Amino acid sequence: MSRRPTRRFADAGSIPFVGSLHPKSRPSPLLSLGLVLGALLIIGYVYHSSGGRSAADAFSRLEGGTSCTAELHRALPVLKKAYGDNMRKVLHVGPDTCSVVSNLLKEEDTEAWGIEPYDLDETDSNCKALVHKGIVRVADVKFPLPYRSKSFSLVIVSDAVDYLSPRYLNKTIPELARVAADGLVILSGYPGQQKVKGAELSKFGRPAKLRSSSWWIRFFIQTSLEENEPVTKKFEQAAAKRSYKPACQVFHLKPLL
Repeated sequence: MSRRPTRRFADAGSIPFVGSLHPKSRPSPLLSLGLVLGALLIIGYVYHSSGGRSAADAFSRLEGGTSCTAELHRALPVLKKAYGDNMRKVLHVGPDTCSVVSNLLKEEDTEAWGIEPYDLDETDSNCKALVHKGIVRVADVKFPLPYRSKSFSLVIVSDAVDYLSPRYLNKTIPELARVAADGLVILSGYPGQQKVKGAELSKFGRPAKLRSSSWWIRFFIQTSLEENEPVTKKFEQAAAKRSYKPACQVFHLKPLL
């Protein structure tokens, strides 16, 4: 995977209407203020309708993108209901893993580690501390993971497999399942979800390949991985009680024997 550039919020040109003005035109101050307020109202609406997601996620939704790592934060309470004690020792693999690990560590009797598949840029003090302690590592998931088999009760993956070709998926997915004792959870984008191609290419080196659930199921069968039907049912029941509808596909797999 290629290096990832500095993480930033979208610039003003990506906010609807703000960047559409001709640079030589001089709109009135009231018009400019109205356009900015309009953009903020749209972002506020997205933020409110998404159940209080971050401003960065609001920008992502306005641009048509979907972050499965952001979705994971919403899914964690449902996952806890489905997996119970099997979430006692968790490994998260994906971008922004520091935020996921920090969230998991707030839970009682939960240990958490993370793997960032891409370069870390502009990390905050909390993320730097997690890296310094060895809780979070930067590692290319196309190669064997630096952990013994069944090192974690549960492995959760988000925004890390949609950018891999089948050639690497054949190695990476079984390797992720190898270090899981009780299960592997994969969050993958739905086909048809559009993302910012320029940002994708600079960050991941290739656009996401959003695959259908039937494609994934065939892939799991070919790689001798089984879906965990009892946990899938518990997850769906917990999601229904919370009126939670995932914005990403969520697959629950059994660990390797």
